[in-house]
Amino acid sequence: MPELRRFVQVDVFTATPLKGNPLAVVVDAAGLTDEEMSAFARWTNLSETTFLLPPADPAADYRVRIFTPGGELPFAGHPTLGSAHAFLASGGDAKKPAEVVQQCAIGLVRVKRDGQRLAFAAPPLKRGGPVDDAALRAQVLAALRLAPEALLDLVWVDNGPGWLAARLPDAAAVLALQPDFAAMQGLKLGVVGAYPAGAECQFEVRAFVPALGVPEDPVTGSLNAGLALWLQGAGLAGEAYVAAQGAALGRAGRVHVTRDHEATWIGGDVTPLIHGQVRL
Repeated sequence: MPELRRFVQVDVFTATPLKGNPLAVVVDAAGLTDEEMSAFARWTNLSETTFLLPPADPAADYRVRIFTPGGELPFAGHPTLGSAHAFLASGGDAKKPAEVVQQCAIGLVRVKRDGQRLAFAAPPLKRGGPVDDAALRAQVLAALRLAPEALLDLVWVDNGPGWLAARLPDAAAVLALQPDFAAMQGLKLGVVGAYPAGAECQFEVRAFVPALGVPEDPVTGSLNAGLALWLQGAGLAGEAYVAAQGAALGRAGRVHVTRDHEATWIGGDVTPLIHGQVRL
């Protein structure tokens, strides 16, 4: 029989309500089947819905499963920050005072607590480096409706979801894109371009994932994590920067990236919007 479970919706990567990426979180998800989780994620129709479970690894504070309307993900960034926030706000007791450890399909992910802002450690890339497949490059150009000379780099930045990243000459070129989603044919494609020196943000980012039922994601933590490792490693970004994402959808997401001796950290504000119960 369905039962009442704690439920929250939060806005991630923004301190201003309705300007980030929404996330639905079922806090008490123990006992739900895969089919029930998937059905609820389709019903919320958000880019991701998460389900918090007791951890199977003693080093973790909680376990999360992450669903899109089209299926389950092994890892995603804004669900990591939003789930950590929901865990803490719902009375979750972390083992360490300044850190939450999340267990998900890719393993353990550290989330540090820096004042009101949370930041997760960017997972290592499962696949990186330039794309040398001519057919794949041609598909990306067609999907983005770009001439070959407009594509500065095409690289793998896959930390679990399968991200491919295209670098364009500048942020204006990123914002001007009008993709051909039919031509993407299953690609999980991120695009990045730099702002002029002195701008509020260093990069504009967009993420296209039509294969998962999300033509364009408002603000994407996993993509920004992969981009950060590549951009910093290639000398295209400094130790700390802010990326903007979501302007094309009327949002104003801000992703705060910092690198220290431990990790590259992907941070953002989380704003709670809905708190209650759901019958599942």
